[in-house]
Amino acid sequence: MSRPGFLVSPWPWRSAAYLLTGAVTGMVALVGIVTAAVAGGVLAVVLVGLPLLVLTALAGIPVAWVERRRLRLVDREPAPGRHAAPTVGGLRAWLATRLREPATWRELGYTLLFAGLLWPVDALAITVGLLFPLSLVAAPLLMATVGDGQQTKVLKQWTVTSWPAALGVAVLGLVLMALCGYVLGAVAGARSALTRLLIAPRDGDLSARVVELTRSRVRLVDAFETERRRIERDLHDGAQQRLVALTMTLGLARLDAPPGPLADQLAEAHDQAGKALAELRELVHGIHPKVLADYGLHAAVADVVDRSPLPVDVDLELPGRLPQAVESAAYFVVCEALANIARHSGASRAEVSGGHREGRLCLRIRDDGRGGADAAAGTGLTGLADRVSVLDGRLSLSSPPGGPTLLSVEFPCDPCEPTGRSA
Repeated sequence: MSRPGFLVSPWPWRSAAYLLTGAVTGMVALVGIVTAAVAGGVLAVVLVGLPLLVLTALAGIPVAWVERRRLRLVDREPAPGRHAAPTVGGLRAWLATRLREPATWRELGYTLLFAGLLWPVDALAITVGLLFPLSLVAAPLLMATVGDGQQTKVLKQWTVTSWPAALGVAVLGLVLMALCGYVLGAVAGARSALTRLLIAPRDGDLSARVVELTRSRVRLVDAFETERRRIERDLHDGAQQRLVALTMTLGLARLDAPPGPLADQLAEAHDQAGKALAELRELVHGIHPKVLADYGLHAAVADVVDRSPLPVDVDLELPGRLPQAVESAAYFVVCEALANIARHSGASRAEVSGGHREGRLCLRIRDDGRGGADAAAGTGLTGLADRVSVLDGRLSLSSPPGGPTLLSVEFPCDPCEPTGRSA
């Protein structure tokens, strides 16, 4: 409206069309709601009010459908519906989906507001902003046709008895029409903004994108874990078995070879193959340990503690198996935390505690070291935080200088297989 040429653009007329169709649609919606209420009340005698509830709840869907398309008159941005598709076919599933989703009830609220209050506002705006100025502009035409060139009434209130007066009234009508063009634009803009806010908010697309992003992130995590398992299986069943066979072959050749340079070279090759096999086993274990896949987080943490160079106390209360992604992330948090304690903390003892409470897995890794842990110091804490955040978890660190250091992690999850295991 602030741009030059607004009055000669299509927008004043589009605004008038939006308000005019709003008045008509509102009256139709009011009649429809009253009809639905009467019909539902009649059926309620037999079915205890259920038809009244269903008919009333669904009354907003067609009105909102029309309103989203009327918005195109004054709003170039699309206004898609927010209704979810039923998971199965059939009328029953469709009704169940519509009655459960918030969009249906939001559209019903808008429909009641529209039928009771908004359409009279539209009608008043179109009457004052368009019909009154047009009546003034049409004064000469009315005087020539209805008044036989002698006189005519303007707005059924004022009598015009001369052509100069009729022309003056027409000029006044043109001026008022120009001013009312802005009035119509402002009212139509406010009405369309309210309509979009109630039934087609602009942040709805953002919310949908956030939901889809969250789902895609979960799918990526699952795909990543599946790929990790595949790599672990291929290494375990392929390269590791070949290295075992190579180590055995070199060992037999070393026993059969006579003393000399050849025997020394075979012994060296046998030792190198053994070291390579040990490193490969450690690599396979780090990718996705078999104990984690077979027995769950509790057993995997116990295995890590057994291999830790520091004494570690364990106090976990788990209801059983947890989602694979959560178990994997929690396991690697424990592994990385214990590795950092052994390398950097100077601690003499550590503790892993926690459990599953109120839909969340909580883990705490504590040590009695020197403290002062810093995520920016290259200790892997940033990577841990990123891994935890992927699963909507939270990581917090308390490490004052002089210790102790406490790393707390929370994952939202529900148990998959209750077994009652605790320690």
